[in-house]
Amino acid sequence: MSSRILIVEDEPSICENVVYALEADGFAVATATTGRDALEQMKSQTFDLIILDVGLPDMTGFEVCKAVRKTRTLPILFLTARSSEVDRVVGLEIGGDDYVVKPFSPRELVARVRAILRRVSSVPLPPNGHDTSIPLVIDDLRCQAVYFGTALNLSRYEFRMLKAFAAHPGRVFSREQLMDHASEEPDASMERTVDTHIKTLRARMRGVREGIDPIVTHRGMGYSLLETWPSA
Repeated sequence: MSSRILIVEDEPSICENVVYALEADGFAVATATTGRDALEQMKSQTFDLIILDVGLPDMTGFEVCKAVRKTRTLPILFLTARSSEVDRVVGLEIGGDDYVVKPFSPRELVARVRAILRRVSSVPLPPNGHDTSIPLVIDDLRCQAVYFGTALNLSRYEFRMLKAFAAHPGRVFSREQLMDHASEEPDASMERTVDTHIKTLRARMRGVREGIDPIVTHRGMGYSLLETWPSA
């Protein structure tokens, strides 16, 4: 079954180009020109990813993202005419998975969509798959973190942070170190997003095993992954 993409974009020419590129690549596509229209469609339809313009006529894409995140965890890719550091940080802090700056290549956008869906898709495990008694397995081939047998829905930053944790259980990572692991081009301002990503990681993992808090906060120092796992 084709992945369903919702495009929220009020500029007809951009929307048409994105629709054409995605449909040519085999995706099923729906469109909305306002934030309210997008939120209404999501009440009655299921989507696998949202391509969300930041500059909508009725509300900002950031406001739409916040509304979506109250009930949904599906990935969101922002389209923005602004490439400033502040916009990037805000988009990631409120739950965006990636962003593309206008003007952009439709082919690049499709590649970004495919990369995001590969990261978050729940690929069925093989017959002799991951043992659910093993707390955390990093599946590099699928770019997935499998927690007690369940593939977690993570952004690329969250996956890379969790991969760093899993490689060194018990080690305390500072925010700066976590961003070094998570981003190809880390900078000081993006350290502010670490707490948001950690909060999301905890929520995803507690959704699988509520009785375990797998990430430990070390005040004034950073975070670590549990070294000894309690019974769930």
